[in-house]
Amino acid sequence: MEWTIWAGFAAGLLISTVTVPVGVSGAVFLLPVQLSVLGVPSPAVTPTNLLFNVVAGPGALWRYRRDGALRGGLARCLVAWTLPGVVAGAAVRVFALPGPGVFRVLVAAFLLPLGAWLCLRTLCPARRRQDADEPSACALAALALTVGVVGGIYGIGGGSLLGPVLAARGMPMARIAPATLAATFTTSCAGAAAYALLALASPGPVSPDWWLGVACGVGGLIGGYLGARLQPHLPETTLRLLLGTLAAALGAVYAAQALT
Repeated sequence: MEWTIWAGFAAGLLISTVTVPVGVSGAVFLLPVQLSVLGVPSPAVTPTNLLFNVVAGPGALWRYRRDGALRGGLARCLVAWTLPGVVAGAAVRVFALPGPGVFRVLVAAFLLPLGAWLCLRTLCPARRRQDADEPSACALAALALTVGVVGGIYGIGGGSLLGPVLAARGMPMARIAPATLAATFTTSCAGAAAYALLALASPGPVSPDWWLGVACGVGGLIGGYLGARLQPHLPETTLRLLLGTLAAALGAVYAAQALT
């Protein structure tokens, strides 16, 4: 229906503008809109969300690259380890976890306390350790691989999980946001391709809703550029509180849905 296309465009625009400055594409917040408002069936909602990331990602990444924020090895490390995870997660989603119930419980249990802790740590910072902002290479690899699997299963790209964890470790948002968005975009491309192949072997609704995914993505493309442009002008404390609040709010929403 025409209204769903325009609603998807508006949702993608609004969500990306708010979430891109903290390194989150917005797909994890778009997921409940697609399920509850736009009526996308499961598991087709997962590749539709990945399609949103593919279309929306270049707007923010182009702006960050223009500003020189994509330099450094963090983005390369996250991309290298999330890629194999997202392919494995796509296979798990199609053949083992077709329902969204487990996802809601897991996201609520992960994001609600993490978001609350990030807000608390921002408002009441502890004494800073010298190595607080530099997780080890092994820790980054394990985190990226795990997030890639989760992102492949539920089509969230992974930025909404990577961002709060890295921010809680004390890394600056100026480093986190471009790197997590680059990982989200790359893994979403791989995940969308994996779902296109798996759709040939699955009788269920595995193919994405192409029109809706593109409409959401075009809105996200514009919103992502605007969000990336705003990010350097926002204080670090504001960005951390925004990320923590978004994470905690999403966890609370999914907790309420899981209980009902």
